[in-house]
Amino acid sequence: MKKLASTLLWSCVLVATLAPAQERFSPYVPSDQENVERMLKLAQLRDDDVVVDLGSGDGRIVLTAARMNRKLRGWGVDIDKELVDRANAQARAMGVADRVQFFHRNAFDADLQEATVIAMWLWPEFQRLLRPQILAQARPGTRVITNLWDLGTWPPDEEDMEPQRVSKWIVPARVEGYWGWELSLEGRRVSYAAILEQRFQAAEGVARAGNRREVLHDVKLRGDEFSFTLNLTLDGLGYTRHEFRGRVLGDRIEGTAFLSPAPHEKSYQVPWRAARGATSAYFAPTGLVEPQK
Repeated sequence: MKKLASTLLWSCVLVATLAPAQERFSPYVPSDQENVERMLKLAQLRDDDVVVDLGSGDGRIVLTAARMNRKLRGWGVDIDKELVDRANAQARAMGVADRVQFFHRNAFDADLQEATVIAMWLWPEFQRLLRPQILAQARPGTRVITNLWDLGTWPPDEEDMEPQRVSKWIVPARVEGYWGWELSLEGRRVSYAAILEQRFQAAEGVARAGNRREVLHDVKLRGDEFSFTLNLTLDGLGYTRHEFRGRVLGDRIEGTAFLSPAPHEKSYQVPWRAARGATSAYFAPTGLVEPQK
C-alpha cells in the first residue's frame, strides 16, 4: 500500500501541474497484476464475453482476460499511442491478436454496445464522467469492474475488499415509467397499471387493478432480470397474491405471473407481457364508494 500511496501522491501532483492545460486528466498508472486478476475473477468471465478496457494503458487487463479465458474477445482504447502500440505488440507476442486489439482513441469515443465486461482504472472523476456513457450505451447485464475507485453514487453490486478494493457493477435495464398489462385468470381479464421509479439498480413502484391500488414489494432488478410481488384485491376474485418475474426488453417486459387468489388454495401460472406507455390508467378517476347503510 505504501507503493500505491506514493504513486497516487505523484499522480495528484501531476494532475495539479497539468490542470491548466486539460480540465480532466488520468495519468498512466499500471494496475498491479494481482488486482487485475482479482477484477477479472469478480467479473466471472464467460466464453462469449467481449472485454473492453477504457484507458487500457499497456493492455494488461484485456491481455490477462484473454489468457484466463481462451475463447473471449477484447479490445481497449487509450489516448497514448505509444502505449497502444506496445499493447498490440504484446497481443501479437502472446498469440492472441486474432481476438484482442487496442486502438488509439479517446475513451469518450468508444462504442460500448458490444461490450459485456467494461474495465476501468482511471482517475475517479474521469470514471464518474464516463458513467453516463456506460449507462446509455452498454446493454443491461454488462459487468463493469474497477480497481480502487468507485462510480459516485451508483452503488456496486459486489466488492472484494482485500487487500485492495475491486468492485463490480451490473448495468441495469431501464424500468422507470408507466407500464400496463392484462392477465387472464379464471375466465376474467384483469387490467393493471403500474408506475415504476428507478435509481440505478434500485427500483420501486405502485400498481392499480380496477379501483384498487397497492405498493409493489420485493422489487429486484439485476441486469435485464426484473421481479416483484403485489398483493391486491381483484374484483370477483378477492385478495390475490401476485409474483411477477420477467426480462426487460426495451419498452416490453416478458415473463410469467404467479397468482394465488383467496383462500390461496390454488395457484396459477400465466404469461406476463407488459408494455411501457406515455400515459397511465393509474391516474384515472376512482370515484366515490357509497357508504354501507
